[in-house]
Amino acid sequence: MKRRLVRSAFVILVTAGSLVCAQQSQEAPAASEAAQKNILRIAKQVQSEILKLPQYGVFDDIHFGIKGEDTVILRGQASRPVLKSSAENVVKKIEGVKTIQNEIEVLPVSPNDDRIRAAVYYRIYSQPTLQKYTSNRGGSARMTGRSSVARTMGITNDPPIGYHAIHIIVKNGNVNLKGVVNNNSDSAIAEMQANQTPGVFSVDNDLYIATQEK
Repeated sequence: MKRRLVRSAFVILVTAGSLVCAQQSQEAPAASEAAQKNILRIAKQVQSEILKLPQYGVFDDIHFGIKGEDTVILRGQASRPVLKSSAENVVKKIEGVKTIQNEIEVLPVSPNDDRIRAAVYYRIYSQPTLQKYTSNRGGSARMTGRSSVARTMGITNDPPIGYHAIHIIVKNGNVNLKGVVNNNSDSAIAEMQANQTPGVFSVDNDLYIATQEK
């Protein structure tokens, strides 16, 4: 997660549950204090509504910006089409939001990506040092998000439940790790586990280190 300079008066970004206020561009007029408070209120509501979506999980990454005072720009990747529409539907009900630009990318349907999601998830969250980043602890059945009775749908349509600080985005065999971890060591372990997963073509590590200098 990175801060960005933007031309709009004020922008707030959210990804994997963390809220970040972007710096103002020198070319843009400063928003009034009242306007900034209203934008922050909208941002917190957008964040809350997205994180409450039952379709939003470990294989998705949604971030957003607020342009001007009333336009919400939704971006990121969704492993299922329903998440893109659900995110827009909840955001448009927020007081003060007049326009939504829904730029969320729906990831392609792929049995191979489905297999990779399950394998990378297991390799990362079965590591003892990384289990603190999920509330979904337990045996292999719980780690893969499946009950003891075999289910016909893959892990993309039946994702693990609970909180996950490390999100696993898979597209055409390429993995992108998103979210927040405590230190560089945990980030490196997560990246190594993803890289060692059979069938993975590449790994981009975009994990934010919570303790690094701002």
